[in-house]
Parts: sequence; C-alpha cells; structure tokens
Amino acid sequence: MSLQIGPYTLPNNLVLAPMAGITDSVFRRLCYQNGAGYAVGEMLSAQTHLWDSKKSSTRFANLDDPEPRSVQLLGIDPQELAQAARLQAEQGAQIIDLNMGCPAKKVCNIAAGSALLAYPDRVEQIFKAVTEAVDVPVTVKIRTGTDPHNRNALQIAQLAEQYGLAAITIHGRTRVDKFLGQAEYDTIKRVKQAVSMPVIANGDICDAEQAQFVLEYTLADGIMIGRGALGNPWIFNQIAAYLSNKQGFSLPDAWQRYQVMRAHLEGLYQLYGEHQGVRIARKHLGWYAQHIEQGESLRRQFNRLQTTSEQTALIQQFFEI
Repeated sequence: MSLQIGPYTLPNNLVLAPMAGITDSVFRRLCYQNGAGYAVGEMLSAQTHLWDSKKSSTRFANLDDPEPRSVQLLGIDPQELAQAARLQAEQGAQIIDLNMGCPAKKVCNIAAGSALLAYPDRVEQIFKAVTEAVDVPVTVKIRTGTDPHNRNALQIAQLAEQYGLAAITIHGRTRVDKFLGQAEYDTIKRVKQAVSMPVIANGDICDAEQAQFVLEYTLADGIMIGRGALGNPWIFNQIAAYLSNKQGFSLPDAWQRYQVMRAHLEGLYQLYGEHQGVRIARKHLGWYAQHIEQGESLRRQFNRLQTTSEQTALIQQFFEI
C-alpha cells in the first residue's frame, strides 16, 4: 500500500519516525535500504542562529537522501518557523514537518513540541504562517492531546486540513503520558474518520502483527515506526512482507547483521568524526545487541572501547568474519 504526501507517491506506507540523536542520515539510509518508504529527519530548532553548530548542520536536508527529503522543525513562533521553513526548502527540503509531538521536558518547558497542543490558536497561526511561506508540502506530528482529560487531536487535525497541510501523524499518547503505558488508537481512528488528509498512526508498533492491527483498526493511511526500529532496521521489510502475503519473514543471518552494523558504524564515524562517532556508536550497538545472542556481553565489551578501529575489530571478531 502506497502513501501520498503532496505530489509524492511513496513506495509504501511505512515511515521511520524522527528521533532526535538517532535518526540521522546514516540510520535513515539503512532503514530505506531495508524497506522504509519514507523517513522524517531529526528535529531541528527553528532558531536559525543555532544552526552554525555541528549538531544542527547534520539535521539539514541531506541531498543524498531518497526523495522526498523531509526536515522537521521545532519552535513556537510562527514567523520564526516560517523563516526556518523557507531556508530549509531553499537548501533542499522537499517536505517540512512540524514537531508538535515531542514530550521531552526541556522542549515542553518552552511551550514547544506537544506543549503546543494546549494552545490551538498558536497552532493555527503556525499552520498559516508556514504554509504561506513555502511551496513544498507541510506536515505535522502531534500527540492525542495534553493529558487524558484533554485530547484535542481532532481539533488540531481539522486546523491542519483547513490550512492545507499534506498529512498528519498522531502518536497514540498524550503529552503527560510520555512513553508510559500503552498507546491508544481510538483517537487516531476518530481523526481518520473526520478528515480527508492522510493520517499516519504512531505508537507501540514493534512487529508485523501490531502493524496490521493498527492499520486495520484505525484505517490510517500509513504507520510510523520509532522505537521498534532501534537496532532493527529490518522491521520495515518484515512488516511489508507480512502485510503483502502473510508469509513468514526470514530474519537476517549473522552475515547480514554484520554487514548492516558495520555500515552503520562506518557511517557514524564519517558523519561525526572519531570522538563523537565512538560515543554515538555505543548507543546504537546497545540496541542491536538486544536482538542477537550473547548481545549483552558484546555491549559491555563495546562500551569499554575508545577508538573506531577497536570497535570495528570487535564487531568483526564477534561475528567471526
């Protein structure tokens, strides 16, 4: 099943979620290679004076990414977001995504991310300013509301449709829920019944069976996968195979796992350099280790290493390549 966002027909309706500090261009590329139909970049502050940092520069539109290239912006000021959207579109972003779903304390303390859901008037101003500022499709990622007693995802979705946004992604939790408990899909289902724009469901989709359930229950146009892809970029091909013919998906063998992990590490070293690359590689290796036998032992050894060459050698030794 394909997914349409503005003029772009995606190869399927499986989307990699934007996760700060995780879904950089390296991880996005691996997920594309393993079946993701679309990936949204890490959130980038709309405060352009912060863009000179190395961290921000890795979050700009990457011209090597498959099209359509998407950049997610975080902010609270409509004109600031509009200006940031213009600049990113000029630099190659083909879709601008607005972050109204992040529940992190440091984000919500400045009334950004999911905290914006408490201010529908401000949300409306943002939608108006950004859609008027750029010619590329604008999308938004939200939560179901600020708390279980104030679920206003439907109101936000209707505003998004009113101002011509191209799609909306809904995580099935409220701001105060963070990532606790189980995601609920009733709100997503209600939104899908009420609007004609594409709706993408997100939250607790960690295997093929759950993906099928969410699609059938909510009637969403697509699903977004976040934590389920950590250390497991193969999940997209697994879900695609299951949805298409219900036949079992063959998990990657040791050689395939080694190839992907090695490519991931090399990409991180190239993107971030020796010092930062080693540190970020530890995080990703920890997620890969959760899916392999004797992974905990590998993780402990890996975390003690200080150089890229040591990390690469350990992975090669572990898989006996």
